[in-house]
Formats: sequence, C-alpha cells, structure tokens
Amino acid sequence: MAFRGRVALVTGAASGMGRLAARRLAEGGARVAAVDLNAEGLRATAEGREGIRPFELDVTDDHAVRALVAEVESDLGPIDRVVNAAAIMPTGFLMEQDIGTIRRIMDVNYGGLASVSHAVMPGMLERGRGDLINFASIAGWLPALHFGAYNASKFAVVAFTEVLAQETRGKGVRIACVCPPPVATPLLDQAKSRPKSIEQAPPIPPEEVLDAIEDALESGRLWVFPGRGTRLVWRLRRFAPGLTWRRMRQIEGF
Repeated sequence: MAFRGRVALVTGAASGMGRLAARRLAEGGARVAAVDLNAEGLRATAEGREGIRPFELDVTDDHAVRALVAEVESDLGPIDRVVNAAAIMPTGFLMEQDIGTIRRIMDVNYGGLASVSHAVMPGMLERGRGDLINFASIAGWLPALHFGAYNASKFAVVAFTEVLAQETRGKGVRIACVCPPPVATPLLDQAKSRPKSIEQAPPIPPEEVLDAIEDALESGRLWVFPGRGTRLVWRLRRFAPGLTWRRMRQIEGF
C-alpha cells in the first residue's frame, strides 16, 4: 500500500468501495474515520476492527463536515489521507427524473466531495503531505442514456480534481482522480434503469480499483482508469465523440 500516514478519513464507508477502503487502511495499521449517513452500515464496517471509528454524517452539510474534520483531527490526529467515495446513483431519463433527485445527486456526488476536500486540504498543504483520493467514474468522461444526472455529477468531480491538482502541484499532496467502469458494489443496485451497453459489461471487482489507486499514487499519476479497456473507452469519447454516440444509440435502438 502507498499510504505512509497514520490517520485516514473515508466517506461512503457504510458499503462498497468506501467500506473496503476503510477496512484495508485499518488492516494496514491506520486509524480510520469511517463516514456515512447510514449508521447501521457504518457499524457493520467497523465491527471487529479497532482501527475504524464510525462517524454518522451527511456530506452535503458543509458546517457538519468542517466540524467533523476538526473532531477527527483533535481525537485521532492530522488527517493524512482522504477517500471521497460517498455517492448515489439513481438513474432514469432526465425528463422523467424529478428535479429534486437530480439536485440531490449533484449535492452528494460533487458537493459533498468538494466540501470534504475543502475542509481537509488546507491542513495537508500546510504540513506538505497527504493523499486526496476523489472517486469520479468513467461516467465522468462518457455520458450515457439513463445516467445523465450521475454523468453531470461525475463530470464535475473530474474537472474539480484536475484543477485542484494543478493549483496545488508541487506542494506535497498526492491527488488521484479515480475513473472506474461499473464496479461490483451495492451502488450499482441503485441504477434501476441502465443502458444495454452497461448491462453487457460485467462489473469489475472493487479490489482491482483499490490496487490501481495505490499504483497511481506511487507513480505520481492523477488519473486512475481501473479495468481492462477503460482507458480505451476514455480515448474513444475524447477523440471520436460522434462515433461513440452513434454506437450507443445503435445498441439502445434509438
């Protein structure tokens, strides 16, 4: 593992990528602040693991985020790594989703990530060390039918993380923007409607994503594209967007 610190904060820690990240860090000897709105899931994450301390929190509440960061640093010590994994993924055609759902997706997936980053990064920059791991998605590069609102939130994460990495370059904080394809976690179950192209692609194991993150941090790479073919999809979208959309419409029968 590329982690060299002692204290980590992981959002979305009640399940999926966040739970696995929290447990792996604790197994490596870190003191982990496991953060989520799901108290029951947090208890399951922390069960039998002394290194994990659960914190119930809505990441969209900026004041609560700042208070939590202060509490964690007071009780556990300076935060050396942040894993921003909190996310929701309700799907549907944009004109069939209510505007409240669309806003909530943006508030959690982008707003919460920005809030946590904003609260923790000043301390890391002052100390000249730390890791910031932001979970975007290949959906932050490749828009798809049914995923419009989720796409928008992850596009925002991609832009935010890229600019932040440039603004803080050379100041000691390692930043990774993680852009996986579908991953075999409970988050995928929230996607009640999905394009056929996604249904045809088996999700990758979450362990593969975490391994790719550590490799990227050690190599000093911002972009993390786990999974076979993910980088090819990224290239196709960037350099042949029209062709990419035509192919997706063909698959969907549009």
